[in-house]
Amino acid sequence: MKKDSSASFKQSTVLPWVELRIANRTSACYDAHSHDEFSFGIIEQGQAEYRNRHQSHRIGKGDIVTINPADVHSCNPEAGTWSYSMLFIDAIEMGALQRDVLQHERSRMSEDYQPFKEDFERDQALRHGYLRLFHALQSEADALQVESRLYDFIQTSLRLGTRQHIAAKPSGSLRRVKEKLLDEITGSHQLEQLAQEAEMSRYQLLRAFKHHFGLPPHSYLLDEKIKRAKVMLKSGQEISQVAYELGFSDQAHFQRQFKKRLAVTPKYYQSHFVD
Repeated sequence: MKKDSSASFKQSTVLPWVELRIANRTSACYDAHSHDEFSFGIIEQGQAEYRNRHQSHRIGKGDIVTINPADVHSCNPEAGTWSYSMLFIDAIEMGALQRDVLQHERSRMSEDYQPFKEDFERDQALRHGYLRLFHALQSEADALQVESRLYDFIQTSLRLGTRQHIAAKPSGSLRRVKEKLLDEITGSHQLEQLAQEAEMSRYQLLRAFKHHFGLPPHSYLLDEKIKRAKVMLKSGQEISQVAYELGFSDQAHFQRQFKKRLAVTPKYYQSHFVD
C-alpha cells in the first residue's frame, strides 16, 4: 500500500501530550467530528469551508483555526487542494497552563479549561505565536524554549497583557536561576525545576525573568552561548569544537543561531581575527 505523503503526524518528544499534524496540498475532506484535545492551526495554502458551533466560515491562507475539546466541526477545501498545520494539546494539560497564567493575571477559571472564544482568528500576534510554537515543537527544540513559547501563545489567545505585579528588583532566588543558567550553560534545563528554584510558578518565572534580564530564560541562555562563542572563535578554536563545547545540537544549529544574532556566519566572523 502506497503511503499518503500529503499528511504526516508526530507526537512531540519534548511535550508528549502534544501531537503535530501537517497536511501538504491535500484534497481530503472530513465529516463532522470532534476531538478530546484542544486543536488549533494555520492555513498555509488554499481556501476552505469551516463549520464549527453551528457557524460556517470561509477561511484561507494565514487564518488560525481554533477548536475546543468536544466541538463538532468540519473543515474542507473549497476547490483543489489546501495545506495546513495543526497542534492537538491534551485538555487537562492545557487547562493547567491556562490556570497558571490566569492566576497571575488576577483572573479565575470556573471550568477545567478556558475555551477559545472564536472559531478562527486573524490576529497577527496570535499567528506569530503559533508559528514560533509549531516550529519549536517540530524541530524538537529544548523543553525550556518549547514551554516558554506555549505560555506565550496561551497568554495571547486569552487576550491578556502582563498586568501582574513584578518587584522592582530581582529576588535572590531569581538571581540564583540566572546564575544556574550561566554556570550550567550546556545543561538541559527544565522550566519546572527553574521555577522551583525561583520559588515561583512557571509562568511567573518567565514573566519576571524577562522583565529583569531582558529575555526569557531560554533566549538568555542562547544569547550567553553566542557571546562565549565569539570569544572562542577569536582565540582560533575550530567552529565544530565551539558548537560542541557550548552544547549546540550540531554545527548547523550553532551557525544558524550565530547568524541570527550577528548577521554573519561564524567562519566569516572568525576570519577577521584569525589568519
